[in-house]
Amino acid sequence: METNILSSENELRQRDFSYHALPHINSLYRFALYMSGNESDAQDLVQDTYLRAYRFFDKFEKGTDCKAWLFTILRNTYINKCRRERRSPITLSITDMEERGMELSDRFHSEDEITGDMFGDEVYEAVAGMPDIYRTVVLLADVEELSYKDIASVIGHPIGTVMSRLYRGRRILRQRLMSHAAQCGYAIA
Repeated sequence: METNILSSENELRQRDFSYHALPHINSLYRFALYMSGNESDAQDLVQDTYLRAYRFFDKFEKGTDCKAWLFTILRNTYINKCRRERRSPITLSITDMEERGMELSDRFHSEDEITGDMFGDEVYEAVAGMPDIYRTVVLLADVEELSYKDIASVIGHPIGTVMSRLYRGRRILRQRLMSHAAQCGYAIA
């Protein structure tokens, strides 16, 4: 009898988790890709996020924003991974890299992978040229549609900081896109 109760509780937990958490997988992947810079690391990061989220799903408060909760877990997981990697750096010689088919540029962040089909070239270049602190907030607000409160919990800063970074980030983006808008025939005020 006890086994049946545990089994039904487990099934209920799985259903709740699937209902609340799984719809956000694409948003999490996009943000993980932005943070990590490559598909493989982004997939690992999302997988780790979902494993942690499922493990601690009993801590999730129903009625709150699951998407923001997942983004916070993803961000913390990424930060912890970076800290671990800094403690034990990987050293490869140029010949090791050539043997593995790697180039030096493979280690750097590729914005094209993140926003390639989401934006036009001009918008992509404008977003890619923004300072990181503004780009993160603009992407979370305008692409992922998170609230100020949720962004604040994801990036670990007060709401006022989020609001000012979003304002400044949008202003930077506007400045970068003014000439393109004029070329497309939009009136610039």
